[in-house]
Amino acid sequence: MTEYGRGPGSEPWHPEDPLYGDGGWEGQQAQAGQSSYDGQHQHYPQQQPQPQQSQYGDWGTDGQQAAYDQAQQQYAQQQYQQHAQHQQQYQQQTQQQPYPQQQYGGQPHQQYVDQGQQQYAGGGWDAGQQGQVPYAADPMDPYAQQAAAYGGQQPDYYGTPDAYPPPEPPARRRPEPEPEPDPEPEPQTGWDPGPDQGEHAFFAGGDDDDEPDDEAEGRRGRGDRKGRDGDKSGKGGKSKKSRSGTACLVVVLVFGGGIAGIGYFGYQFYQNRFGAAPDFAGDGTSATVTVEIPKGAGGYAIGQALKEKGVVKSVDAFVSAQSENPKGKTIQAGVYVLNKEMSAKSAVAMMLDPKSQNNLIVATGWRNVQVYAAIDKQLGLAKGTTAKVAKADYKSFGLPDWANDNEDIKDPLEGFLYPATYPAAKGMKPADVLKEMVAQASAKYGALDLEAKAEELDLDSPLQVITVASLVQAEGVTHDDFKKMAAVVYNRLKTSNDITNQKLEFDSTYNYLKNQSKIDISTSEIRNYDDPYNTYFYKGLPPGPIGNPSEDALKAALNPDSGGWMFFISLDGKTTKFTKTLSEHEELVRQFNAQRNSGS
Repeated sequence: MTEYGRGPGSEPWHPEDPLYGDGGWEGQQAQAGQSSYDGQHQHYPQQQPQPQQSQYGDWGTDGQQAAYDQAQQQYAQQQYQQHAQHQQQYQQQTQQQPYPQQQYGGQPHQQYVDQGQQQYAGGGWDAGQQGQVPYAADPMDPYAQQAAAYGGQQPDYYGTPDAYPPPEPPARRRPEPEPEPDPEPEPQTGWDPGPDQGEHAFFAGGDDDDEPDDEAEGRRGRGDRKGRDGDKSGKGGKSKKSRSGTACLVVVLVFGGGIAGIGYFGYQFYQNRFGAAPDFAGDGTSATVTVEIPKGAGGYAIGQALKEKGVVKSVDAFVSAQSENPKGKTIQAGVYVLNKEMSAKSAVAMMLDPKSQNNLIVATGWRNVQVYAAIDKQLGLAKGTTAKVAKADYKSFGLPDWANDNEDIKDPLEGFLYPATYPAAKGMKPADVLKEMVAQASAKYGALDLEAKAEELDLDSPLQVITVASLVQAEGVTHDDFKKMAAVVYNRLKTSNDITNQKLEFDSTYNYLKNQSKIDISTSEIRNYDDPYNTYFYKGLPPGPIGNPSEDALKAALNPDSGGWMFFISLDGKTTKFTKTLSEHEELVRQFNAQRNSGS
């Protein structure tokens, strides 16, 4: 064991060596040394520390420090001479037999066997046991001063210009000097936030890595700090104060924009929920438009149609005005001529005025010739225009397959121009109006399932059901008469009818073929006129309907009265009386003639 360390080779003295000085600076005891050779361990008995007098004297006086420094220089020269001898022996052996290298601690180490014996100055090792043993680095050595292998070159940390100062025992250590103050302190302008009130990196305009300025300046050094100071002076960048102001401005703009957006949408929400709807003022401009309102349209649908045409400014304004008007809910489907940019209140009032309505009303029981004339008048067309279109294009209007099933039918569209209100304004084509009427009739007949009902009533086709309804509509005076009138039709068509012999004998059929409406028709005239539509001349139903029946007449034809009625007569043109026998009927005929002769 040497005065400066322990181990197989000479070591510099280490401050944490437990065997130096007064039994270790921290009271540690020396541990038994171990070394490995070829995977086997050799143990050395623990040596008890013996009191020794250092050859360099006691540490007690300052005057002996120079002797210690001189001993250090002698030791370094001795180390260098021993290293040179070992290096020469190693080169001679490696020429004879190379040894593999081992990687240890990041540095290459070589193992070799020394054939001779070495005499260590100081008596640390037994000469008989000085076979070459690989030296393992002490993990507790904080200075990493062991050589790469036994006999390898060891750096000198005390004899070179870059050497560490020699360590001192605890009794001789001096306190660390205080750091020198900054010769150029950074000037402070304005308020100093203090150590606990410093600016956050976001407001201070810190770097992207959010590194504190003090730590960053410590790593960059004094020269770099001067560069920063130069930037702060306006020569290379922005000051903290400038960047802080910019950041605050950005924050203010972001929050201000958010508040403005919230306020805008809040105002829109309030206006939509509670504010007055956008609306025009007054009765509108002189420009007019035609607006078609479909059937079943409610307030919102009507308002939407008016808004699309530029009549009202908003749907909500119209709905509000319609609800405020007591008659607002009575607006009917049809075509209206309205001014543009009207107030919603004015639009509602104008739609309730019949003068603004461009609608065509098909009355119940109207024949087609009446409907054609009304269309010509509504559209401003020459007389007969719509009738020509109907005759030429009826197949393209969407009639059901069972329609026009008789070659003697005078008009294929008869019975299919359903009584209702239709939009018809100047500029529209008559074909479009006719298509709308046929579509309405087809939808209604389909809902009543006329095909199935025709079989139940022992009729040949659904068209005959419409024909019966047209007869009921033409001969009946009131809705209460329709079911009894339908019973008269079906009873006269029966084969058991021996009174009229299955002839209907309805004046309405003769008036239809004559396109007239007479009540007083001579018996000779009516019974001798040969025409398929003359029910006084031919048995059974006419070839087709004689008009456009209403829904009430259709329902009566589908569900006739079961009272067995065979005859009917109207004494005053307002009230119809029904009888079951011929004698009862003849008595009513006498009463009718007597009233007519008396002039009452």
